[in-house]
Amino acid sequence: MQTTPNQPGWALPLRYLLGILLILALSLGFFYLLMYPPMHELSLMALFLTATALISALAGYAAYRLNWIQHSPNLRWTLLGSYALASLLTFFNVWVTARLMFASQHDLLLATVLLVFAAGIALVLGYFFSTALTNRIERLDQAARQIQAGDLTARVPLNGRDELAALAQTFNQMAERLHEAAQKQNQLDNLRRELIAWVSHDLQTPLASIRAIVEALADGVVEDPQTVQRYLAIAQRDIRNLSALIDDLFQMAQIDAGGLKLNREPASLTDLLSDTLESFSEMAARQQIDLNGSIAASCDRILIDVQQIGRVLSNLVHNALRHTPPGGHVQLRAFPLENQVCVEVVDSGEGIAASDRPYIFERFYRADNSGSRQKGGAGLGLAIARGIVEAHGGQLAVESAPGQGSRFYFTLPLLTEKKDAWSSTVQPPIGGK
Repeated sequence: MQTTPNQPGWALPLRYLLGILLILALSLGFFYLLMYPPMHELSLMALFLTATALISALAGYAAYRLNWIQHSPNLRWTLLGSYALASLLTFFNVWVTARLMFASQHDLLLATVLLVFAAGIALVLGYFFSTALTNRIERLDQAARQIQAGDLTARVPLNGRDELAALAQTFNQMAERLHEAAQKQNQLDNLRRELIAWVSHDLQTPLASIRAIVEALADGVVEDPQTVQRYLAIAQRDIRNLSALIDDLFQMAQIDAGGLKLNREPASLTDLLSDTLESFSEMAARQQIDLNGSIAASCDRILIDVQQIGRVLSNLVHNALRHTPPGGHVQLRAFPLENQVCVEVVDSGEGIAASDRPYIFERFYRADNSGSRQKGGAGLGLAIARGIVEAHGGQLAVESAPGQGSRFYFTLPLLTEKKDAWSSTVQPPIGGK
Protein backbone atom coordinates (compact mmCIF):
# COMPACT_ATOMS: atom_id res chain seq x y z
CA MET A 1 0.00 0.00 0.00
CA GLN A 2 1.39 3.34 -1.00
CA THR A 3 1.72 5.96 1.74
CA THR A 4 1.76 9.74 1.45
CA PRO A 5 2.69 12.43 4.01
CA ASN A 6 -0.87 13.85 3.98
CA GLN A 7 -2.58 10.49 4.40
CA PRO A 8 -0.22 7.92 5.94
CA GLY A 9 -1.16 4.28 5.55
CA TRP A 10 -0.77 1.56 8.13
CA ALA A 11 2.24 -0.19 6.54
CA LEU A 12 5.01 2.30 7.30
CA PRO A 13 3.95 3.16 10.92
CA LEU A 14 3.47 -0.55 11.62
CA ARG A 15 7.01 -1.33 10.42
CA TYR A 16 8.28 1.54 12.55
CA LEU A 17 6.53 0.17 15.67
CA LEU A 18 7.71 -3.39 15.03
CA GLY A 19 11.27 -2.15 14.64
CA ILE A 20 11.18 -0.39 18.01
CA LEU A 21 9.70 -3.46 19.71
CA LEU A 22 12.40 -5.64 18.14
CA ILE A 23 15.18 -3.36 19.39
CA LEU A 24 13.60 -3.31 22.86
CA ALA A 25 13.46 -7.11 22.99
CA LEU A 26 17.05 -7.52 21.72
CA SER A 27 18.36 -4.97 24.22
CA LEU A 28 16.69 -6.72 27.17
CA GLY A 29 17.98 -10.05 25.88
CA PHE A 30 21.57 -8.80 25.68
CA PHE A 31 21.23 -7.21 29.15
CA TYR A 32 20.13 -10.51 30.65
CA LEU A 33 22.73 -12.67 28.83
CA LEU A 34 25.64 -10.39 29.60
CA MET A 35 24.93 -9.42 33.22
CA TYR A 36 22.54 -12.07 34.61
CA PRO A 37 20.73 -9.44 36.74
CA PRO A 38 18.22 -10.29 39.47
CA MET A 39 14.60 -10.29 38.37
CA HIS A 40 13.78 -6.94 40.00
CA GLU A 41 16.69 -5.26 38.15
CA LEU A 42 15.58 -6.84 34.89
CA SER A 43 12.06 -5.57 35.49
CA LEU A 44 13.37 -2.11 36.29
CA MET A 45 15.52 -2.08 33.13
CA ALA A 46 12.52 -3.23 31.09
CA LEU A 47 10.48 -0.39 32.55
CA PHE A 48 13.17 2.20 31.77
CA LEU A 49 13.73 0.96 28.21
CA THR A 50 10.00 0.70 27.52
CA ALA A 51 9.42 4.25 28.70
CA THR A 52 12.23 5.73 26.65
CA ALA A 53 11.27 3.61 23.61
CA LEU A 54 7.69 4.85 23.89
CA ILE A 55 8.85 8.48 24.06
CA SER A 56 11.14 7.92 21.03
CA ALA A 57 8.36 6.24 19.09
CA LEU A 58 5.95 9.08 19.81
CA ALA A 59 8.54 11.72 18.87
CA GLY A 60 9.36 10.02 15.57
CA TYR A 61 5.71 9.44 14.68
CA ALA A 62 4.82 13.02 15.56
CA ALA A 63 7.54 14.28 13.22
CA TYR A 64 6.20 11.98 10.52
CA ARG A 65 2.58 13.12 10.94
CA LEU A 66 3.58 16.79 10.98
CA ASN A 67 5.10 16.36 7.49
CA TRP A 68 8.40 17.90 8.52
CA ILE A 69 10.00 16.41 5.40
CA GLN A 70 7.85 18.65 3.18
CA HIS A 71 9.00 21.76 5.07
CA SER A 72 12.68 21.05 4.48
CA PRO A 73 14.35 23.36 1.92
CA ASN A 74 16.32 20.50 0.33
CA LEU A 75 17.08 16.83 0.67
CA ARG A 76 20.44 17.45 2.39
CA TRP A 77 18.70 19.18 5.31
CA THR A 78 16.10 16.44 5.40
CA LEU A 79 18.77 13.79 5.83
CA LEU A 80 20.68 15.89 8.37
CA GLY A 81 17.44 16.42 10.30
CA SER A 82 16.93 12.66 10.36
CA TYR A 83 20.45 12.12 11.71
CA ALA A 84 19.96 14.91 14.28
CA LEU A 85 16.64 13.47 15.48
CA ALA A 86 18.14 9.98 15.73
CA SER A 87 21.14 11.35 17.66
CA LEU A 88 18.89 13.36 19.97
CA LEU A 89 16.70 10.36 20.75
CA THR A 90 19.79 8.23 21.34
CA PHE A 91 21.20 10.83 23.70
CA PHE A 92 17.88 11.05 25.53
CA ASN A 93 17.47 7.28 25.89
CA VAL A 94 20.99 6.65 27.15
CA TRP A 95 21.25 9.76 29.34
CA VAL A 96 17.91 9.24 31.09
CA THR A 97 18.70 5.59 31.75
CA ALA A 98 22.16 6.47 33.02
CA ARG A 99 20.72 9.27 35.17
CA LEU A 100 18.38 6.84 36.87
CA MET A 101 20.85 4.00 37.27
CA PHE A 102 24.31 5.57 37.76
CA ALA A 103 25.20 6.19 41.36
CA SER A 104 28.25 8.32 40.54
CA GLN A 105 27.91 11.89 39.27
CA HIS A 106 31.34 11.54 37.67
CA ASP A 107 30.20 8.58 35.55
CA LEU A 108 27.08 10.44 34.47
CA LEU A 109 29.09 13.47 33.33
CA LEU A 110 31.50 11.19 31.50
CA ALA A 111 28.63 9.43 29.77
CA THR A 112 27.19 12.83 28.79
CA VAL A 113 30.47 13.92 27.20
CA LEU A 114 30.74 10.64 25.28
CA LEU A 115 27.14 10.91 24.05
CA VAL A 116 27.67 14.49 22.83
CA PHE A 117 30.83 13.37 21.04
CA ALA A 118 29.06 10.39 19.42
CA ALA A 119 26.16 12.60 18.33
CA GLY A 120 28.57 15.10 16.75
CA ILE A 121 30.41 12.34 14.88
CA ALA A 122 27.07 10.97 13.65
CA LEU A 123 26.03 14.40 12.35
CA VAL A 124 29.34 14.96 10.54
CA LEU A 125 29.17 11.50 9.01
CA GLY A 126 25.54 12.12 8.07
CA TYR A 127 26.48 15.38 6.37
CA PHE A 128 29.23 13.64 4.41
CA PHE A 129 26.99 10.85 3.11
CA SER A 130 23.98 13.09 2.55
CA THR A 131 26.12 15.49 0.46
CA ALA A 132 27.44 12.59 -1.62
CA LEU A 133 23.87 11.44 -2.18
CA THR A 134 22.43 14.86 -2.99
CA ASN A 135 25.29 15.59 -5.40
CA ARG A 136 24.15 12.64 -7.50
CA ILE A 137 20.57 13.89 -7.36
CA GLU A 138 21.70 17.40 -8.37
CA ARG A 139 23.46 15.96 -11.44
CA LEU A 140 20.23 14.22 -12.35
CA ASP A 141 18.29 17.45 -11.83
CA GLN A 142 20.79 19.39 -13.95
CA ALA A 143 20.45 16.89 -16.79
CA ALA A 144 16.65 17.09 -16.52
CA ARG A 145 16.82 20.87 -16.79
CA GLN A 146 19.01 20.55 -19.88
CA ILE A 147 16.43 18.24 -21.43
CA GLN A 148 13.72 20.75 -20.53
CA ALA A 149 15.76 23.51 -22.19
CA GLY A 150 15.97 21.49 -25.40
CA ASP A 151 19.40 19.88 -25.05
CA LEU A 152 18.44 16.25 -25.76
CA THR A 153 22.08 15.13 -25.66
CA ALA A 154 22.28 15.55 -21.86
CA ARG A 155 23.15 12.36 -19.99
CA VAL A 156 23.75 11.41 -16.35
CA PRO A 157 26.94 9.55 -15.28
CA LEU A 158 26.15 6.03 -14.12
CA ASN A 159 27.78 5.50 -10.70
CA GLY A 160 26.90 2.71 -8.31
CA ARG A 161 24.29 -0.02 -8.32
CA ASP A 162 21.62 1.47 -6.07
CA GLU A 163 18.22 2.98 -6.82
CA LEU A 164 19.77 6.31 -7.92
CA ALA A 165 21.98 4.48 -10.42
CA ALA A 166 18.90 2.65 -11.74
CA LEU A 167 17.07 5.99 -11.96
CA ALA A 168 20.01 7.53 -13.83
CA GLN A 169 20.02 4.62 -16.29
CA THR A 170 16.27 4.98 -16.83
CA PHE A 171 16.74 8.74 -17.32
CA ASN A 172 19.46 8.17 -19.93
CA GLN A 173 17.27 5.67 -21.75
CA MET A 174 14.41 8.16 -21.73
CA ALA A 175 16.72 10.92 -23.01
CA GLU A 176 17.95 8.62 -25.78
CA ARG A 177 14.37 7.86 -26.82
CA LEU A 178 13.55 11.57 -26.83
CA HIS A 179 16.64 12.29 -28.91
CA GLU A 180 15.70 9.60 -31.42
CA ALA A 181 12.12 10.86 -31.53
CA ALA A 182 13.33 14.42 -32.12
CA GLN A 183 15.60 13.27 -34.93
CA LYS A 184 12.76 11.34 -36.54
CA GLN A 185 10.51 14.38 -36.18
CA ASN A 186 13.12 16.54 -37.88
CA GLN A 187 13.41 13.99 -40.66
CA LEU A 188 9.63 13.98 -41.03
CA ASP A 189 9.56 17.77 -41.15
CA ASN A 190 12.28 17.83 -43.81
CA LEU A 191 10.51 15.07 -45.69
CA ARG A 192 7.23 16.98 -45.52
CA ARG A 193 8.86 20.08 -47.00
CA GLU A 194 10.58 18.01 -49.68
CA LEU A 195 7.33 16.18 -50.35
CA ILE A 196 5.53 19.42 -51.08
CA ALA A 197 8.34 20.61 -53.36
CA TRP A 198 8.62 17.29 -55.22
CA VAL A 199 4.89 16.78 -55.62
CA SER A 200 4.47 20.35 -56.81
CA HIS A 201 7.18 19.81 -59.41
CA ASP A 202 5.95 16.39 -60.53
CA LEU A 203 2.36 17.63 -60.82
CA GLN A 204 3.16 21.01 -62.33
CA THR A 205 5.31 19.72 -65.20
CA PRO A 206 2.70 17.47 -66.89
CA LEU A 207 -0.09 19.93 -66.09
CA ALA A 208 1.81 22.74 -67.79
CA SER A 209 2.37 20.51 -70.82
CA ILE A 210 -1.33 19.55 -70.99
CA ARG A 211 -2.38 23.16 -70.58
CA ALA A 212 -0.12 24.30 -73.42
CA ILE A 213 -1.42 21.54 -75.70
CA VAL A 214 -5.08 22.25 -74.90
CA GLU A 215 -4.62 25.99 -75.42
CA ALA A 216 -2.82 25.40 -78.72
CA LEU A 217 -5.60 23.13 -79.95
CA ALA A 218 -8.34 25.43 -78.67
CA ASP A 219 -6.79 28.53 -80.33
CA GLY A 220 -6.34 26.74 -83.62
CA VAL A 221 -2.60 27.20 -83.58
CA VAL A 222 -2.17 23.60 -84.69
CA GLU A 223 -4.29 22.46 -87.65
CA ASP A 224 -2.19 19.72 -89.23
CA PRO A 225 -3.94 16.39 -88.41
CA GLN A 226 -0.66 14.57 -87.75
CA THR A 227 0.53 17.30 -85.40
CA VAL A 228 -2.85 17.30 -83.66
CA GLN A 229 -2.60 13.52 -83.10
CA ARG A 230 0.93 13.90 -81.81
CA TYR A 231 -0.19 16.61 -79.38
CA LEU A 232 -3.07 14.46 -78.21
CA ALA A 233 -0.73 11.49 -77.70
CA ILE A 234 1.55 13.68 -75.57
CA ALA A 235 -1.45 14.88 -73.55
CA GLN A 236 -2.59 11.28 -73.02
CA ARG A 237 0.88 10.32 -71.83
CA ASP A 238 0.99 13.21 -69.37
CA ILE A 239 -2.48 12.35 -68.08
CA ARG A 240 -1.41 8.74 -67.53
CA ASN A 241 1.66 9.95 -65.65
CA LEU A 242 -0.49 12.21 -63.49
CA SER A 243 -2.90 9.38 -62.77
CA ALA A 244 -0.05 7.04 -61.88
CA LEU A 245 1.49 9.65 -59.56
CA ILE A 246 -1.82 10.25 -57.79
CA ASP A 247 -2.31 6.50 -57.40
CA ASP A 248 1.18 6.21 -55.95
CA LEU A 249 0.56 9.04 -53.50
CA PHE A 250 -2.72 7.46 -52.41
CA GLN A 251 -1.15 4.05 -51.88
CA MET A 252 1.83 5.58 -50.05
CA ALA A 253 -0.63 7.33 -47.72
CA GLN A 254 -2.40 4.00 -47.10
CA ILE A 255 0.90 2.30 -46.28
CA ASP A 256 1.95 5.09 -43.90
CA ALA A 257 -1.42 4.96 -42.13
CA GLY A 258 -1.29 1.16 -41.85
CA GLY A 259 -4.45 0.95 -43.92
CA LEU A 260 -3.14 -1.09 -46.85
CA LYS A 261 -5.68 -3.87 -47.30
CA LEU A 262 -4.43 -7.14 -48.76
CA ASN A 263 -6.66 -9.60 -50.58
CA ARG A 264 -4.57 -12.71 -50.02
CA GLU A 265 -5.31 -15.89 -51.86
CA PRO A 266 -3.40 -18.99 -53.00
CA ALA A 267 -1.66 -18.08 -56.25
CA SER A 268 0.80 -19.48 -58.74
CA LEU A 269 4.08 -17.62 -58.59
CA THR A 270 5.03 -19.11 -61.97
CA ASP A 271 2.03 -17.46 -63.62
CA LEU A 272 2.74 -14.16 -61.90
CA LEU A 273 6.39 -14.12 -63.01
CA SER A 274 5.42 -15.15 -66.53
CA ASP A 275 2.84 -12.36 -66.80
CA THR A 276 5.37 -9.82 -65.54
CA LEU A 277 8.04 -10.87 -68.04
CA GLU A 278 5.55 -10.94 -70.89
CA SER A 279 4.37 -7.40 -70.13
CA PHE A 280 7.96 -6.10 -70.38
CA SER A 281 9.14 -8.28 -73.27
CA GLU A 282 8.47 -5.57 -75.87
CA MET A 283 10.31 -2.92 -73.84
CA ALA A 284 13.27 -5.28 -73.36
CA ALA A 285 13.40 -6.13 -77.08
CA ARG A 286 13.26 -2.46 -78.01
CA GLN A 287 16.20 -1.72 -75.72
CA GLN A 288 18.09 -4.85 -76.84
CA ILE A 289 18.13 -6.32 -73.32
CA ASP A 290 17.95 -10.04 -72.60
CA LEU A 291 14.98 -10.49 -70.24
CA ASN A 292 14.38 -13.97 -68.82
CA GLY A 293 13.45 -15.79 -65.65
CA SER A 294 13.21 -19.09 -63.82
CA ILE A 295 11.48 -20.50 -60.78
CA ALA A 296 11.96 -23.54 -58.55
CA ALA A 297 9.08 -25.98 -58.64
CA SER A 298 8.93 -26.12 -54.85
CA CYS A 299 7.90 -22.49 -54.42
CA ASP A 300 5.13 -22.14 -56.97
CA ARG A 301 2.15 -21.92 -54.60
CA ILE A 302 2.14 -18.91 -52.27
CA LEU A 303 -0.47 -16.94 -50.33
CA ILE A 304 -0.34 -13.35 -51.57
CA ASP A 305 -2.30 -10.41 -52.89
CA VAL A 306 -1.64 -11.07 -56.56
CA GLN A 307 -2.27 -7.50 -57.69
CA GLN A 308 0.00 -5.94 -55.07
CA ILE A 309 2.89 -8.40 -55.55
CA GLY A 310 2.48 -7.98 -59.28
CA ARG A 311 2.99 -4.27 -58.77
CA VAL A 312 6.20 -4.97 -56.82
CA LEU A 313 7.54 -7.20 -59.61
CA SER A 314 6.60 -4.69 -62.30
CA ASN A 315 8.35 -1.90 -60.43
CA LEU A 316 11.56 -3.88 -59.93
CA VAL A 317 11.70 -5.16 -63.52
CA HIS A 318 10.88 -1.74 -64.95
CA ASN A 319 13.63 -0.11 -62.87
CA ALA A 320 16.09 -2.79 -63.95
CA LEU A 321 15.31 -2.21 -67.63
CA ARG A 322 15.59 1.57 -67.25
CA HIS A 323 19.06 1.30 -65.74
CA THR A 324 20.48 -1.46 -67.94
CA PRO A 325 22.29 -0.48 -71.17
CA PRO A 326 21.67 -2.20 -74.53
CA GLY A 327 23.25 -5.62 -74.71
CA GLY A 328 22.74 -6.22 -70.98
CA HIS A 329 20.48 -8.70 -69.25
CA VAL A 330 17.76 -8.74 -66.59
CA GLN A 331 16.87 -11.97 -64.78
CA LEU A 332 13.81 -12.62 -62.67
CA ARG A 333 14.19 -15.70 -60.45
CA ALA A 334 12.43 -17.36 -57.50
CA PHE A 335 13.82 -20.06 -55.21
CA PRO A 336 13.05 -21.50 -51.76
CA LEU A 337 14.71 -20.05 -48.67
CA GLU A 338 13.94 -22.02 -45.50
CA ASN A 339 10.15 -21.70 -45.06
CA GLN A 340 9.94 -18.76 -47.46
CA VAL A 341 10.37 -18.05 -51.14
CA CYS A 342 12.93 -15.51 -52.30
CA VAL A 343 12.21 -13.53 -55.46
CA GLU A 344 15.06 -11.57 -57.03
CA VAL A 345 15.57 -9.25 -59.99
CA VAL A 346 19.19 -9.17 -61.16
CA ASP A 347 20.46 -6.79 -63.82
CA SER A 348 23.78 -5.92 -65.43
CA GLY A 349 23.12 -2.21 -65.31
CA GLU A 350 24.94 0.79 -63.95
CA GLY A 351 24.60 -0.21 -60.30
CA ILE A 352 23.95 1.97 -57.28
CA ALA A 353 26.52 4.09 -55.47
CA ALA A 354 27.23 3.23 -51.85
CA SER A 355 26.10 6.71 -50.78
CA ASP A 356 22.69 6.16 -52.41
CA ARG A 357 21.93 2.61 -51.24
CA PRO A 358 20.70 3.53 -47.71
CA TYR A 359 18.11 5.90 -49.19
CA ILE A 360 16.76 4.25 -52.31
CA PHE A 361 13.71 2.89 -50.45
CA GLU A 362 12.84 6.34 -49.12
CA ARG A 363 9.93 8.06 -50.79
CA PHE A 364 10.77 10.62 -53.49
CA TYR A 365 14.45 9.73 -53.36
CA ARG A 366 16.17 9.80 -56.75
CA ALA A 367 19.92 9.60 -57.15
CA ASP A 368 21.17 12.64 -59.03
CA ASN A 369 24.47 11.08 -59.99
CA SER A 370 22.86 8.29 -62.01
CA GLY A 371 20.72 10.47 -64.22
CA SER A 372 17.59 8.87 -62.85
CA ARG A 373 15.71 12.14 -62.90
CA GLN A 374 16.11 12.24 -66.63
CA LYS A 375 14.93 8.65 -66.83
CA GLY A 376 11.64 9.47 -65.15
CA GLY A 377 9.91 8.24 -62.02
CA ALA A 378 8.63 10.14 -59.00
CA GLY A 379 10.73 8.21 -56.52
CA LEU A 380 7.77 6.41 -54.92
CA GLY A 381 7.99 3.01 -56.58
CA LEU A 382 10.56 1.38 -54.30
CA ALA A 383 8.99 2.88 -51.17
CA ILE A 384 5.62 1.44 -52.16
CA ALA A 385 7.20 -1.89 -53.07
CA ARG A 386 8.84 -2.13 -49.65
CA GLY A 387 5.54 -1.28 -47.92
CA ILE A 388 3.69 -3.99 -49.88
CA VAL A 389 6.33 -6.65 -49.18
CA GLU A 390 6.46 -5.79 -45.47
CA ALA A 391 2.65 -5.93 -45.30
CA HIS A 392 3.00 -9.55 -46.53
CA GLY A 393 5.48 -10.28 -43.74
CA GLY A 394 8.56 -10.18 -45.97
CA GLN A 395 11.59 -7.97 -46.46
CA LEU A 396 12.84 -6.08 -49.52
CA ALA A 397 16.57 -5.44 -49.87
CA VAL A 398 19.24 -4.66 -52.46
CA GLU A 399 22.81 -5.60 -53.28
CA SER A 400 24.60 -3.39 -55.75
CA ALA A 401 27.87 -1.75 -56.72
CA PRO A 402 28.63 0.90 -59.35
CA GLY A 403 29.29 -0.73 -62.73
CA GLN A 404 28.42 -4.23 -61.46
CA GLY A 405 24.64 -4.21 -61.69
CA SER A 406 22.06 -4.60 -58.96
CA ARG A 407 20.18 -7.39 -57.22
CA PHE A 408 16.83 -6.52 -55.67
CA TYR A 409 15.28 -9.37 -53.71
CA PHE A 410 12.36 -9.91 -51.37
CA THR A 411 10.93 -12.79 -49.37
CA LEU A 412 7.38 -14.12 -49.08
CA PRO A 413 5.95 -16.91 -46.89
CA LEU A 414 5.26 -20.22 -48.63
CA LEU A 415 1.75 -21.60 -48.69
CA THR A 416 2.93 -24.90 -47.15
CA GLU A 417 5.93 -26.07 -45.15
CA LYS A 418 7.18 -28.01 -48.16
CA LYS A 419 10.91 -27.36 -48.67
CA ASP A 420 12.05 -28.92 -51.93
CA ALA A 421 15.47 -28.27 -53.38
CA TRP A 422 16.17 -26.47 -56.63
CA SER A 423 15.04 -28.37 -59.67
CA SER A 424 17.91 -30.28 -61.20
CA THR A 425 17.80 -28.31 -64.46
CA VAL A 426 17.18 -24.64 -64.84
CA GLN A 427 13.86 -24.03 -66.52
CA PRO A 428 13.78 -22.22 -69.84
CA PRO A 429 13.12 -18.50 -69.74
CA ILE A 430 9.60 -17.50 -68.88
CA GLY A 431 8.45 -15.16 -71.60
CA GLY A 432 11.09 -12.58 -72.47
CA LYS A 433 13.28 -12.25 -75.46
